[in-house]
Amino acid sequence: MLTISQELVDKMIAHARADHPDEACGVIAGPEGSDTPARFVPMENAERSPTFYRFDSMEQLRVWREMDDRDEEPVVIYHSHTSTEAYPSRTDVSYASEPNAHYVLVSTREELGEEAEVRSYRIVEGVVTEEEVVILPS
Repeated sequence: MLTISQELVDKMIAHARADHPDEACGVIAGPEGSDTPARFVPMENAERSPTFYRFDSMEQLRVWREMDDRDEEPVVIYHSHTSTEAYPSRTDVSYASEPNAHYVLVSTREELGEEAEVRSYRIVEGVVTEEEVVILPS
């Protein structure tokens, strides 16, 4: 189960809308071992694509080093889908390399209108398991 504040959910949705029609991506860091998302870190989609995302390798190195320096870990790794449901693609699954992270997908597909679909998954060794998302008031 992912427990996350409304403020952080709103930031992921805002990032997804700002980068639309390209996929947005980033992490939410939290204290090591806490499973508590705390610090929002939007990142650049190096692919600038509406169907694929990839962290820029230099930016990812910088962000992961910063998390190490702050005794943090990537609690949430998020990205958006611009025209499909919020479910991991085969490519998303193949790139999932943080077994303790919650992989959050935000769908901004047109038929949702002003709404956004937010779903969370655990992805471990290629196995995708959807989990409940509990949103706490900010």
